[in-house]
Amino acid sequence: MAIVKIKGLVKRYPMGGQKFTALDHIDLEFGKGEFCGFVGPSGSGKTTLLNVIGALDAPSEGSTVVLNEHVETLSQKKAAGLRNHHIGFIFQTYNLLPVYSVYENVEFPLLLLKIPKEDRKKKVLDALEWVGLMDKIKSKPAQLSGGQCQRVAVARAIVKRPELVLADEPTANLDSENSYNILEMMVKLNKELETTFIFATHDEKVMKYLRRKVHLVDGKVTKDEIIGKGAQ
Repeated sequence: MAIVKIKGLVKRYPMGGQKFTALDHIDLEFGKGEFCGFVGPSGSGKTTLLNVIGALDAPSEGSTVVLNEHVETLSQKKAAGLRNHHIGFIFQTYNLLPVYSVYENVEFPLLLLKIPKEDRKKKVLDALEWVGLMDKIKSKPAQLSGGQCQRVAVARAIVKRPELVLADEPTANLDSENSYNILEMMVKLNKELETTFIFATHDEKVMKYLRRKVHLVDGKVTKDEIIGKGAQ
């Protein structure tokens, strides 16, 4: 089953009175349970493509269908609904709320969905157990290491059991040991929950784990390769 279908995707931005083409006629499809990534140098369009798939940005031309929703036709409210209910995001800067505890940070997406308190508690505790942070429930982000902060971010992304997780350079601020720990955890979640993971990365450590690599250069797909089982 296709989770994402992209056809003729073009994204242009105004720049100095002209238009800069960030994505140039992209055609791609991603199925349920894939563990894949956009790879390529900085400025190749990886993050822009991830943002369009995540309904954070709208395409200039073409069609982007995510979980049967046409991103280009969504109002801001409906785009927010798609993200809140069905998509998890993991960023390189963690984006944790500093005044909230680990538990509260992970719980936050569930509050937006108005899930009852007891249901929220079970989901949060399940997510924190998945990422091995049950002993840090009451800690604030400032009391955690970088690797622990990213694990909180992963828990927050998967707490609502989304069909799709988008990860933008999730290991950029981590050392090798923490990077591998995070990646092993995401592989495990991909298997157990059948969640589709799509990365934007130029980190060789991440690339070793991908089962599919979509190579981007200057906003164009130059190669789409199936790797098999990656480093699992």
